[in-house]
Amino acid sequence: MSKDMNRLRGFARDMRSAPTEAEERLWGALRNRRLDKLKFRRQVPIGGFIADFVCMEAKLIVELDGSQHAESTRDRTRDANLEERGFRVLRLWNDDVMRDLDSTCATILAFARDPSLKQDWR
Repeated sequence: MSKDMNRLRGFARDMRSAPTEAEERLWGALRNRRLDKLKFRRQVPIGGFIADFVCMEAKLIVELDGSQHAESTRDRTRDANLEERGFRVLRLWNDDVMRDLDSTCATILAFARDPSLKQDWR
């Protein structure tokens, strides 16, 4: 295993042990197949990046963002790379998770079940 991959795995492990409040709240709704029996993993290294949440069966990555991500060129480049690997990336705001977890989960479920959905509101 490469030194970069070991470093990335260690960083992902650190991130799992110190989640943001929004990540912790969403993880409570996604873990142990709680969302319609879909298997999610958190802080997963994929292609040089760490995805916040991944459902491999739906090829869906869910990213929780704070305001620093509002117009991020880096995020667009990252998303394009992940999409080239066959994943769809759904970006949600931390505030949405904190304000309305049920709607956030309904959005994630819709995207996981319908691969034709595109995110056009961010």
